[in-house]
Amino acid sequence: MPITQSAKKAVRGSLRKKAFNDARKRAMKEIIKKIEKLSKTDKAGAMKLLPAAFKIIDKAAQKKVIKKNNAANKKSRLSRLVK
Repeated sequence: MPITQSAKKAVRGSLRKKAFNDARKRAMKEIIKKIEKLSKTDKAGAMKLLPAAFKIIDKAAQKKVIKKNNAANKKSRLSRLVK
């Protein structure tokens, strides 16, 4: 457990950042799963969701939730899946 005041403050900050990062990662995983499921039945519908997915993935990479090569890999895999 943190003892000093600054350590306690750092723990609060890191918990807050973790909550934001977890929400961003969850949103990314949800839209990826939605596109993967939709691509099996409705390619056009999946194609319409692709820009939203790219935006979420890019935002996660920008905020360092995932690495930029991981983001590029996810985007490439999704676009290949939809086409």
